[in-house]
Amino acid sequence: DFEVLNPYINKNKPEDFPRGWSKSLLTLQRFGWEVVGLPFHDGPECFIYRKDLFESELEQERFLAKYGKTLEVPKNWEDFHQIAQYFNRPEDNLYGSIFACYPDGHNTVFDFCLQLWTRGGSLTDKNGFIQLNTEESISGLDFYRKIVNDKTAVHPKSAEFESVAAGIAFSQGEAAMMINWFGFAAMCEVDANSKVKGKVDVGLLPAIEGKNSASLNVYWLYTIAKGSKNKDLAYDFLRFALAQEQDKQLTMEGGIGCRISTWNDPEINATIPYYHKLEMLHEVANMLPQKQNWAAIAAIIDQMVLQAVNTETPSEALVLDAQGQINKIDK
Repeated sequence: DFEVLNPYINKNKPEDFPRGWSKSLLTLQRFGWEVVGLPFHDGPECFIYRKDLFESELEQERFLAKYGKTLEVPKNWEDFHQIAQYFNRPEDNLYGSIFACYPDGHNTVFDFCLQLWTRGGSLTDKNGFIQLNTEESISGLDFYRKIVNDKTAVHPKSAEFESVAAGIAFSQGEAAMMINWFGFAAMCEVDANSKVKGKVDVGLLPAIEGKNSASLNVYWLYTIAKGSKNKDLAYDFLRFALAQEQDKQLTMEGGIGCRISTWNDPEINATIPYYHKLEMLHEVANMLPQKQNWAAIAAIIDQMVLQAVNTETPSEALVLDAQGQINKIDK
């Protein structure tokens, strides 16, 4: 169990709390009025791309000649797919896109949620129960299974990649586009082994026409164990670690700081030029539902997505089956 931090916060707030953080980083750790943790390492999911390829005059000329339209950062999923096919060049060890499809109960679940949300769908109904059997779910699953299985658009090792391996492959120049955690974009600028330093940018995820973009926000917390014998000392450390100076230092060493001041820091943006975009990403960030049995629910969604990718079973049937399984445990 976690120690409730409200008495400590009320007595001695962390520097600039709560205004120093985006609201989307102060929600998951709250249960009613009780706060059980404070954020220290950030997500969120974003669209990561090779700006040097998109800005290349030669690529723009070739794309225009081939498709009759301008090469631009994709705003919708159909354009994303088309651009992925355009940049897919196995002979150059360059692929249009990378997905992290390793079956670990995380990556495919997150990808499904992003497809759902960027179609205007919701993972829960108005009563807070998981709601998979919707048009948006089926449409998102249809698109995901189509693109992930398109060998003319996606890195051939996507099925083996979890998010870290996908991020490393991107940093080695193996893909033009990727949907992944912001930290893997930052890694391209600070990792000594990166082959794409200065060639990367981030933006909002594509969405279907008329719907807003979305992101997934998952983040790490500092907490204090309920059974700790040194709770006051532990809270003092939390306050120290959360201060502006330490949040910036965490970022300079390769973590993703959580403070708005860190995101907008000139020194950090000189190294990682898109760091300030974290604020924009958090404005459209959604969170996974607070459910004690979320791991079991996620496992069902994971299986649904993997079956979509690996079988011919219609998406409607897969969604219906998953919904039936979830209904038995989501009460």
